[in-house]
Amino acid sequence: MEKILKTKRKIRFQDCDPFNHLNNSKYLEYFINAREDQIAEHYDLDVFKYMQTTGLSWVVASNQISYVRPAFTMETVIIESQLIEYSENLLLVEMKMWNENETELKSILWIKFVPYNIQTKKAVNHSEDLMQLFESVVVPVEQTIFENRFFAIIQKLKSKAHA
Repeated sequence: MEKILKTKRKIRFQDCDPFNHLNNSKYLEYFINAREDQIAEHYDLDVFKYMQTTGLSWVVASNQISYVRPAFTMETVIIESQLIEYSENLLLVEMKMWNENETELKSILWIKFVPYNIQTKKAVNHSEDLMQLFESVVVPVEQTIFENRFFAIIQKLKSKAHA
């Protein structure tokens, strides 16, 4: 089972600012939409069907994002995602946006999801089946603080460029 999932997307005109850059708030939409498609395709987990059948879903608890380089109108980008941490009541997903060749990092995002019961309107724990799925796909990272992870990724990219 793939652990690092990738999707191509085209940056649309209506999502850009007057400088032809992807608007800051739109990065989150591109990331979330790509992740939903990726887990449906690769893990056979359609979050909307899951919500309809179980009454459970995930809510975003927090986002941490760094914008590295602009994504431009009509540019094709690669959106990469991976589960980097999980517990019975939390998911931490790391997402990156790259240029089409994956040589230029556009943005990095950490997004925390909390499992949620839509009927009781309360946070819940993940089922054993989901915990097994998470265990099979998690890709832990060394850094536990977003800024440290960001700097480690940037340093790695710089050392590759100079190699």
